[in-house]
Amino acid sequence: MRFDGVQKFRGPVAFFLAFMGAGSLAAQAASFSSCVATLKNQAVKAGVSPQVAERMLSGAQYDEKVVRFSTSQPEYETPIWDYMAFLVDPQRISDGKDRLKKHARTLSAVEKRYGVDKHVVVAVWGIESDYGQFRGDFYTPHALANLVCAGGRRAKYFKNELITTMKIASRGDVPAKHFEGSWAGAFGQTQFMPTTYERLAVDFDGDGRKDLVTSIPDALASTANFLKKAGWNPALPWGYEVRVPSGYNGHVGRRKKATLTSWGNRGLTRMDGRPLKGGIEAGLILPAGRNGPAFLVTRNFEALRSYNASDSYGLAIALLSDILSGGEPIKAPWPTDNPGLSRAQRLELQNLLNKNGFDVGKADGKVGPATREGIKKAEAKFGMPVTGRPAWNIYQALGGK
Repeated sequence: MRFDGVQKFRGPVAFFLAFMGAGSLAAQAASFSSCVATLKNQAVKAGVSPQVAERMLSGAQYDEKVVRFSTSQPEYETPIWDYMAFLVDPQRISDGKDRLKKHARTLSAVEKRYGVDKHVVVAVWGIESDYGQFRGDFYTPHALANLVCAGGRRAKYFKNELITTMKIASRGDVPAKHFEGSWAGAFGQTQFMPTTYERLAVDFDGDGRKDLVTSIPDALASTANFLKKAGWNPALPWGYEVRVPSGYNGHVGRRKKATLTSWGNRGLTRMDGRPLKGGIEAGLILPAGRNGPAFLVTRNFEALRSYNASDSYGLAIALLSDILSGGEPIKAPWPTDNPGLSRAQRLELQNLLNKNGFDVGKADGKVGPATREGIKKAEAKFGMPVTGRPAWNIYQALGGK
C-alpha cells in the first residue's frame, strides 16, 4: 500500500526549488533542521514519548529521492506491460507458491476468519514487499519529515502519518528502528500506512503486539482484514479476462457496471468463447487501450484497488493470485513489439550493459537513473529510439536471451 489517494504532488517540487534558491547549503540545512525541530515538539505534544521523537527524527536530512518519487509513481509512469513483466514474473510466482506451502496453516486460519482468498493475501504480500524480502529503501520517519517540510496541500496529511508512526513506536508495537518502507511512509511486510495500521492492523499471533514487520501472521491477517473492510466478497471472483467484439463502442470503465448477461448481450464472451451469463455485476476495463487485453471486474477488484488507487496495481494482484491458485496467465497479448523484462532479465540487462561498456554500476536488478542512462547510450549506439526503458529490444541487442 503506497498511501491513501495516490496523486502527483507539487509541494515537494516547490520545496526543492526553495532550497535551491536558499543561497547556501548551510541555509538549506538550517531551514530543514528548524522544521524537524518543530515536528519533534508537535509530536511530543500529541503524546509521543520525547525519547522516541528524538530517536526517530534525529539525523533527518533533506532527501532528494523522496522529493523526486513524490512527483510520480510507477503505476502511472510505466507502460503496463513493463509493470506486469516486473511484478508478475516467474520468480514472484515461484516464491508465492513456496509461501503458500510454508505458511499453509496460518493462511487457512486467516482465510477462515476474514473470508478473503488466501491466494489474494499472498499476492498482496508478494507485490508489496516480495514476501517480506524487500520492505523499502527509506526510513519512513525521515521520509515523512521531508514530505511535511515540503509544505503544500498534503503536508497536514503527512504530518498526521508521521506522528502516528511515532505513536506506534511509543506503544512498543513496532520498534523505532523497524520503520523501513516507502518514501510515502508505508511500512511492514504488506506496507500499511500508519493511520491504516491504527484502524486495521491485528494481533493474529497473540503476542500482544500488532507487528507487521517481523510477524508474518500479523501481516497476513491485517491484509485480509483490510480487504474485508474494503468490501471483499468471498462469493465473487475479482473478474474475468474477456473477448471484446471488433468495433465495440459501448461502455468502458470499472464503475460502469452491468450484469454478465448484459455484457454477453453486448457481444462480449469469455476468452474460450463461452457466453457470459448471470447476475454478477462488473465493469469493463481496457488497461492498455482497445488493442490490448480486456477484463470485466467486480466489486472485489475495487477492494484490491483500494490498497493502492491504480488499475495496474489491482490487476497485478489479481493476475498473480490467479496463477498462484492454479489459473493461467492472461491470454491476449499486450499491444507492443517491445515487451517489458522480468526482474531476472533486468539484472542480466545491467550485467550486459556493463559488459558492453555502458557502465551502470553494480548490477542489482533495480532500474534507477544510472541504468536508464546506460540504456539510452546503448539504444543510441544501436540506432534505436532512445527511451531508457528496460525492455526486450535493447536486452536482445546486447545479447540477452
